Amino acid sequence: MSTDPIDQISTLIARARAAGADAADAVYISRTAHGAQVRNGRTEDLERSETCDLGLRVFVGQRAAIVSATALDPTRFDTLAERAVAMARVVPEDRFAGLCAQAETGFVDATGLDLFDPTEPTTTDLIARARVAEDAALAVRGVSNSNGASSSFGLSDIILMTSAGFSGRYARTSHSVSVSTVAGSGTAMQRDYDYHSAVHLSDLEDASLIGRRAGERTVARLNPVRPRTGRMPIVLDPRVSTSMLRHLSGAINGVAIARGTSFLKDAMGNRIMPAGITIIDDPRRVRGTGARPFDGEGMLSAANTLVEDGVLKTWALDSRSARQLGLKSNGCASRGTSGPPSPSLGNMYMTPGSLTPVALMADIAEGIYITEMMGSAINGITGDYSRGAAGFMIRDGVLAEPVAELTVAGNLKDMFLRLVAANDLTFRQSTNAPTIRIDDMMIAGA
Repeated sequence: MSTDPIDQISTLIARARAAGADAADAVYISRTAHGAQVRNGRTEDLERSETCDLGLRVFVGQRAAIVSATALDPTRFDTLAERAVAMARVVPEDRFAGLCAQAETGFVDATGLDLFDPTEPTTTDLIARARVAEDAALAVRGVSNSNGASSSFGLSDIILMTSAGFSGRYARTSHSVSVSTVAGSGTAMQRDYDYHSAVHLSDLEDASLIGRRAGERTVARLNPVRPRTGRMPIVLDPRVSTSMLRHLSGAINGVAIARGTSFLKDAMGNRIMPAGITIIDDPRRVRGTGARPFDGEGMLSAANTLVEDGVLKTWALDSRSARQLGLKSNGCASRGTSGPPSPSLGNMYMTPGSLTPVALMADIAEGIYITEMMGSAINGITGDYSRGAAGFMIRDGVLAEPVAELTVAGNLKDMFLRLVAANDLTFRQSTNAPTIRIDDMMIAGA
């Protein structure tokens, strides 16, 4: 038998059909992870792992079942196929089950997306990069200790094949650096961090820059106060403004819409954000950390405009949730090896506004600039929102003393309608947003 994984998975699909499956698909994911962590100049942890996972899904009529394995072992294909078909025959029917009717046929790869970097760092490279980041952070005056710095490399090889004629394969690499530091002492200690990740090593920010930013952010948080309790504007730093997109992603997920468990379930075609706000999920962004050439069901990836000029334009759909809603999948299916596909958005961004961050908060007499959020009490059905936060006071349009131990509360429907975006969008991760201002938020402080 061929040792090519594509040929082997094709054989597995054929075995599933021979065992009695009306249709089948299989996904294979192999991963290599290589990382190093240092703390106070000493190597604290080294890791390297190589794993592979295989998932086979079969359909017998309107019944479906999934089996998974941790090796691509052709000697076990008959057993896997027979077990999956036997399971499918005894589970309840699902009238929405089935392969995606809009899936591509033929072979698809990641040509044009530039998702693979052949440069794999050595252990020595990773340790050196982490040490550079930590040294730069510890050199910042006021930093008293390190929580550690890390550098890592990852490689994923993904294959998807269906009995309807689709096969696809792509590899994705990742390089990252992170560092966390402490300032102050005793009960007055504060911590902060910085990190960056990229598909290509050449796009990764310099480790010393990442370290210096982490140290400066930590020192700036020393001696925080609690703000007064009351209503005031908040401004979300880009490190946390992406949370608004993640809340939107959950609210427009096709599964939540089909179940009626989203606060936006009746909002299709309605204004949910101010005019000028556009949000796009673009899985074809070149070198995007969430880019992919096809979705988890074999549909070709394409950009989806989720919100256009403030109006909600589409849900995030896989084929099952689309059938439930009487719609067609829009290529948002994501899948692992041990579960069925489900809707997921992986390369979202909010288009920038026209104001600089400085201009965005210039007229704020008293407000909060938020650099970190923790905890989460988000009600997906009502949109009620409450999160812990830390950051800085805004006084007369400029940043003032650090603040901590505060809670920000509101309702996401109202927050979406009031948000204003700055012009500082940068693509640093799979979900990206500029600085965001939201007026009239409830702040619980002192």
